[in-house]
Amino acid sequence: MAAQLEHTNFTVTDPDATAKWMCTLFDWHIRWTGDSRTTGYSVHVGTDTHYLALYAPKTGNLDAPIDNYTTQGGLNHIAVVVDDIAAMRARVEAAGFEAGEHFDYEPGQRFYFYDTDHIEYEVVQYD
Repeated sequence: MAAQLEHTNFTVTDPDATAKWMCTLFDWHIRWTGDSRTTGYSVHVGTDTHYLALYAPKTGNLDAPIDNYTTQGGLNHIAVVVDDIAAMRARVEAAGFEAGEHFDYEPGQRFYFYDTDHIEYEVVQYD
């Protein structure tokens, strides 16, 4: 059996706020919240089988956003698969995010958007 990705853990400024828009846009649910690594706080949001662990330190300032595409180990983007890319684009824009360019090449269509933490998301619909 091939390995399956279970979760990804990354830092955001407000895990509760990020989880809220993810639940609204992607029809996900919060799986767990609580204290975590080095006195931080985490929210696990996703489906019953896959999730994102959203982490924030309880104290201290987060570093300013960097260009992850030029940082070794940087998170470049997170991709989600949808059945109706046009409907999701409308939902993304209604949530206050700016949907980027739409690309249509094998094996499907896609667009990108940035959240308030300047994290890039890719939305994909396979043909």
